[in-house]
Amino acid sequence: METRPLSISTEPSRIDRSLVHEFLSARSYWAAGIPRDVVDRSIEGALCFAVYDGDAQVGFARVITDRATFAYLADVFVLESHRGRGIATWLMEVIAGHPELRNLRRWILMTRDAHGLYAKFGFRPIEKPGNCMEIVDREVYRRRPASESPSPPPLARREGKDP
Repeated sequence: METRPLSISTEPSRIDRSLVHEFLSARSYWAAGIPRDVVDRSIEGALCFAVYDGDAQVGFARVITDRATFAYLADVFVLESHRGRGIATWLMEVIAGHPELRNLRRWILMTRDAHGLYAKFGFRPIEKPGNCMEIVDREVYRRRPASESPSPPPLARREGKDP
């Protein structure tokens, strides 16, 4: 059996956006139904890490950051065909060691099922969950046709006022 070298790249032009979209929209619990244009914008606005087996992309992670104080880790996945090989751990090692992500004051992420992986890198439950707030719109992808412009952010919506 021929073995191909695994590699990780942050080069945006190498990302297989179709693969990322297909995985997120059809196989993830956190972004089901996400439109392709939203995935494209999310990639453009983040520092992305893609894992390759030879030339084929097999994993992905996105870090939304100011590169000075804060980072949000999102959309982490390894294709089913490549799970169980330590790739997610290696991906996290590469992310944690990236020069633009060192010495940040706060990292945050959301996970339903990968607490063990992230705990290896110092993540823990939020110390004071009462200090955290969020806006969640679980229907945003169902309401918005892919061709439609994005709606104003929830913070801009006020009763009786146009954004």
